[in-house]
Amino acid sequence: RASFMNNQKPQKPTLSGQRFKTRKRDEKERFDPTQFQDCIIQGLSETGTDLEAVAKFLDASGAKLDYRRYAETLFDILVAGGMLAPGGTLADDMTRTNVCVFAAQEDLETMQAFAQVFNKLIRRYKYLEKGFEDEVKKLLLFLKGFSESERNKLAMLTGILLANGTLNASILNSLYNENLVKEGVSAAFAVKLFKSWINEKDINAVAVSLRKVNMDNRLMELFPANKQSVEHFSKYFTEAGLKELSEYVRNQQSIGARKELQKELQEQMSRGDPFKDIILYVKEEMKKNNISEQTVVTIIWSSVMSTVEWNKKEELVAEQAIKHLKQYSPLLAAFTTQGQSELTLLLKIQEYCYDNIHFMKAFQKIVVLFYKAEVLSEEPILKWYKDAHLAKGKSVFLEQMKKFVEWLKNAEEGKQQLSSQVE
Repeated sequence: RASFMNNQKPQKPTLSGQRFKTRKRDEKERFDPTQFQDCIIQGLSETGTDLEAVAKFLDASGAKLDYRRYAETLFDILVAGGMLAPGGTLADDMTRTNVCVFAAQEDLETMQAFAQVFNKLIRRYKYLEKGFEDEVKKLLLFLKGFSESERNKLAMLTGILLANGTLNASILNSLYNENLVKEGVSAAFAVKLFKSWINEKDINAVAVSLRKVNMDNRLMELFPANKQSVEHFSKYFTEAGLKELSEYVRNQQSIGARKELQKELQEQMSRGDPFKDIILYVKEEMKKNNISEQTVVTIIWSSVMSTVEWNKKEELVAEQAIKHLKQYSPLLAAFTTQGQSELTLLLKIQEYCYDNIHFMKAFQKIVVLFYKAEVLSEEPILKWYKDAHLAKGKSVFLEQMKKFVEWLKNAEEGKQQLSSQVE
C-alpha cells in the first residue's frame, strides 16, 4: 500500500487535468454552433415562409439562445439557409432551411420584407449590429461562391439595408477585392445594389452615405485598373439604367480634378515657375479632365489671391492688390479667351471684394488694371454693369464703375487714350 501511495504522489496535480478538460469543453461549446443551428432551423421550419412569424420567432429566441456568441451562424442561416464554409458553400452534411434570403423569390418586394426581419432583429438586440456588419462584409467576399440569382438577392437586400441605415457604407470595401473586381463580379453586384438603394432613397442620400466613409471617390475601383476611367464607368452604369450614378461619379471626378488643379497651381506659383510652364500644365489638365475655361479662370483667381498675406488696412490693400495682380495678369489673360470667361472672372472679383471687406474700394482699380492688361474687354464689363452683376455690394461697385463705364461707352478712339482719361 505504501508503494501504491508513493506511486500516486507524482500524479498529485490532477487539478490541472480537470481544468484542461473544462477548457476543452468551453472551447467545444464556443466553436461548435451545430446545436444552435439546429434550434434555429427547427424554429424556422415551424414558422414557414411567413416573415412576420419569422421575426417573432427570432425575437423570442434571443432570450433563450446565445445570439451574441453565435451571431455569424444566425446570419448565415437567415441569408443562405445554413452555416457557410469558407468560400461561401453550404456544407453538405449540414441541415438547412428554405426560410432564407437565398431561397426566396428574386424581387424587390420580397427583399424589402426580408430587410424588415433583419431590422427588427437588430433593433431588438442592438449588440448584433457589429456582427451583422461583419457578416455582410464576409458575404461580399464570398460572392463568387454564390449563384447569380443569390448574388442578385443579396445585392438588393444590401441596398435596402444601406438605405434604411441598418448597414454602414463602409461594407462596400469588400467589393474592392482584387479577384471580384477582375472577374466583373463587383461591378455587376454594384448595379443591383445601387438600384435598390436609390429606389429606397435617392442619389443625394446615397452620396451623403458614401461621403461619410470616404467612399465617394472610390467607385471607379469597382473596375480593373485599365478600365478605371469616367467614360467606362459612365457607359457601364448608364447602360445598366443608373444614369444618376454615372453623373454623380462624373461630377465627383470633376470636383477631384479641380481640387488637384488648384493645389498644384498654388505649389507652382509658390515655387515661382514660369507662366508658360503653368499655362501649358493647366491647358493639359483642362483637356484631360474636361474642365471649362470658366472653371479654370475661377481656380486661377482663387489661387492667385491665396498666395498673399493681405494687408488689413483698406488704404494699403488696394496698392498691394494692384502690384500683385499686375504680376499675374498674363496668366489670367491666357484663360479669358471667351466673353463668358471674362464675365465669370468679373463676378469672382465682385464676390471676393464683397466677402473681404477691406477690398471693397479696390474693385474698380482691379477691373481697370485687367482692362489695361487685356484680361478683360469692353463688352463683358458693360454687360456686367448693365445686368449681369451680383447683388452683393451692387450699389457700391456700380457707383465705383460709373465713370469708367461711361468712358468705355464713349471711347470709340480706342485704348491709346485710356491712360490720360482714366488716371
